[in-house]
Amino acid sequence: MADGVKLACMTCGQMNRVPVAKLGDGAKCGSCGDALLTGKAAELDIAAHDKATRGDDLPLLVDYWAPWCGPCRQMAPEFSKAAKALQGRARLAKINTQDHPKVSERLRIQGIPLLILYQNGREVARLPGARPAADIVAFVESKAAFRTT
Repeated sequence: MADGVKLACMTCGQMNRVPVAKLGDGAKCGSCGDALLTGKAAELDIAAHDKATRGDDLPLLVDYWAPWCGPCRQMAPEFSKAAKALQGRARLAKINTQDHPKVSERLRIQGIPLLILYQNGREVARLPGARPAADIVAFVESKAAFRTT
């Protein structure tokens, strides 16, 4: 595993192996050609969510949110800032719990916004409530195991 990491494409769901040395060099999906590490929070559907949370080797922080939730909307720009700050070291994604209520049931989500950090197919930690970008970055940095090039 030292030579590469597995990443699910947030667009097509294809699993990709990316050399650690290439994580900052615009890695692309071998199937659809989309960028794997964009520095932006990807919007997930259930299939992409499940594939990424179970298969990604890099830390993956998922924001569970809904459009009717004021704190969720308030945190959205901060989550985007955190995605940019963590580019190449972690990936950030969002899933709309209103459109995908089964994910909330399965993960026993009782309140939103909720951030869940995953790595190597396992849940690492949870952080409830709306947070500024600095807190989101600090949370990931304190809980995740980062790859070194």
